[in-house]
Amino acid sequence: MGISTAAGGPGIAVVTIDYPPVNAFPTQGWFDLADAVRAAGRDADNRVVVIRAANRGFCAGVDIKEIQRNPGHQSLIDANHGCAEVFSAVYDCAVPVVTAVQGFCLGGGIGIVGNSDIVVAADDATFGLPEVDRGALGAATHLARLVPQHLMRALFYTAATIGAAELHRYGSVFRVVPRAELDAVALEVAGQIAAKDGRVIRAAKQALNGIDPQDVHRSYRYEQGFTFELNLSGAADEIRDRFDGDLAAQRAEKG
Repeated sequence: MGISTAAGGPGIAVVTIDYPPVNAFPTQGWFDLADAVRAAGRDADNRVVVIRAANRGFCAGVDIKEIQRNPGHQSLIDANHGCAEVFSAVYDCAVPVVTAVQGFCLGGGIGIVGNSDIVVAADDATFGLPEVDRGALGAATHLARLVPQHLMRALFYTAATIGAAELHRYGSVFRVVPRAELDAVALEVAGQIAAKDGRVIRAAKQALNGIDPQDVHRSYRYEQGFTFELNLSGAADEIRDRFDGDLAAQRAEKG
């Protein structure tokens, strides 16, 4: 359980997320994933990194319960720094990052996917930011890399999700495949990259980042400032408490 790295073939490092049952990240998990991605990129033998996940979905975002258990704002600060570390690690990784997404990809998962170089998704994958329903903001920077501007705003304000097939039509998801084939196809795509000269691939990654029209680091940190404001005002705690109460009620109804 946690973050692990394995070889996926010559030149391929596979980083796996495993926080059952839904991959809601504990605070330390964000830092661990960032460290794993950076280490894989530094390894001169690697020419591509694949990020995948075990369990029902790719990522359920931050573990809200962990934040609510701890008084004060330190857990939130740590989680926000952890998210920024992961998103930066993916974007700045010295080699291309291929992300394989199944099931739900929410919150911080959007930050990982949005900063990836290539996204392969299972046909059951859905993507969204429930932040406004949790008293937080963030990762609109990364959702805007997946969908057009006005659709991003609609998805953000409504906390709605969008399917892999529609993202494929926008070009932000490279391939959509049956869930049983996801890992194999992600490795197939990674293998095509790994077959290239590593010196060229590393130069290409740096070059493409250099011509990116958006400063993803600055814009995401700007968003996070409003999350802190909502927490300082007390609004975020009220919303998260209400969310916890709704979950408890749903469990009670199910018996």
